[in-house]
Amino acid sequence: MKKYKSEMTGHLDVFVVDNEDEFEGEIQKWQEVLIHGDPEGLRSFAKLLIKIADLNQDSIAVLPIGAREHLHLQPDFDISKSSVQVIVGRIDAKGTGAFYDRYLEKTQ
Repeated sequence: MKKYKSEMTGHLDVFVVDNEDEFEGEIQKWQEVLIHGDPEGLRSFAKLLIKIADLNQDSIAVLPIGAREHLHLQPDFDISKSSVQVIVGRIDAKGTGAFYDRYLEKTQ
């Protein structure tokens, strides 16, 4: 059995925080994703983002047309034990460049 070796180095912690605040008598709720790391961990994460951004999806024979390349960051292997699982992926589909249906473009 081959042992898993992560490409991530340094320390990276990724977690979700639930927020709540009252504004003009109404309770507003939202979530934030926090990504914290030491310099090596943040650089390693940046390299991973650049790697997937620069990837030519059309050159991946096993990736079907319409699919999107993605990578999983597993707690305790790639990122801290206290992290949530993270999936970093392309939004543009192989061969078509189409975005998935749930995506809503920013307004500004």
